Amino acid sequence: MRATRLVLPGAALGAVAALALGGCTATADPGPTPSPSSTTPEAAAPDVALRDLPRDGLAIGVAVAGGGHLAASGYPDPFGSDDAYRAVIAEQFSSLTHENQLKWEFLRPTRDEFRFEGADAVVDFAEENGQQVRGHTLLWHSQNPRWLTTGTFTDDELRALLQEHITTVVGRYAGRIVHWDVANEIFDDDGVLRTEQNPFLARFGTAIVADALRWAHEADPDAVLYLNDFNVEAVGPKSDAYLALAQELLAAGAPLHGFGVQGHLSTQYPFPDDLETNLRRFTDLGLEVAITELDVRVPVDADGRAEPDDVATQVDYYGRAVAACVAVERCTSLTLWGVTDRYSWVPSWSPGEGAATVLDEDLAVKPAFEAVADALRASTP
Repeated sequence: MRATRLVLPGAALGAVAALALGGCTATADPGPTPSPSSTTPEAAAPDVALRDLPRDGLAIGVAVAGGGHLAASGYPDPFGSDDAYRAVIAEQFSSLTHENQLKWEFLRPTRDEFRFEGADAVVDFAEENGQQVRGHTLLWHSQNPRWLTTGTFTDDELRALLQEHITTVVGRYAGRIVHWDVANEIFDDDGVLRTEQNPFLARFGTAIVADALRWAHEADPDAVLYLNDFNVEAVGPKSDAYLALAQELLAAGAPLHGFGVQGHLSTQYPFPDDLETNLRRFTDLGLEVAITELDVRVPVDADGRAEPDDVATQVDYYGRAVAACVAVERCTSLTLWGVTDRYSWVPSWSPGEGAATVLDEDLAVKPAFEAVADALRASTP
């Protein structure tokens, strides 16, 4: 499935030409209902596949839309209903991440019930298309069901619940999910542990992170286990806290294998110039690193349109983020948090911003796609 050509829309062509000359989820209103049937075959299959471009050892991934903000969207689940979208994610990527299908709220609506259908569908699809899977996530302060956050549990009961959850979920996909974001967003921006928001951290502190890693390892000894967070792209208090925790966990013999920087960027803030340097701080510990949730949001008007200068900055940010990953040999995975603006989480979470992905709502190439492709090409001899 490499033959059909994706045609650049006129606006994207103009932006690319100008550049050549000058060089986890809300439930707010997701905006206008998209119309998948309007997508043309030409706009659904690029003539270059990102999965074919990077250096050896680097998987190129995408978050598979489903659940979360999309649950209140008023249209069917994208992954299950939009064939053109499915064709793009099969064609373009060598790794898939569940956007919401493995989060507690979606997966485990009651204490005694696991709903694996959505997660199973993504894993099955990945295997059919020669893709690996990144599991997201097992221990997080957000998108938890009310029965967990408002329940009354003893320490032993709460710890047993997490152990049961990790053992059940990781064990179900043993040998099928390569990476797991075991602990997600456990520090705030000042590097302080989120004890007020995370019921497990509130009771057990970072000791529960070590336990979670051990339980995941016992359920699948071959899985690569990560810590993962946003706003850790640069060297600073938050990434320093993770560096110290990683050192502590490794010294204690915990099975920690990697560190993920999410990469949710905005053109309204400076690019983290020391991204590569920061990634190398973690590889110096012997860990893998990954960019796990890359998107670059821009200011948009009421119709979702961005100014040319903001598009140019977005292109620059995408290219520099990808270049930082490919420059670090042990950066083994780079995942885009969505591929099309049609299903992006950004407008529902960041009003006034959007257009954050590399394809537009009609699955047509944007300049950001070309920036990612060029940065990946540069990594290949």
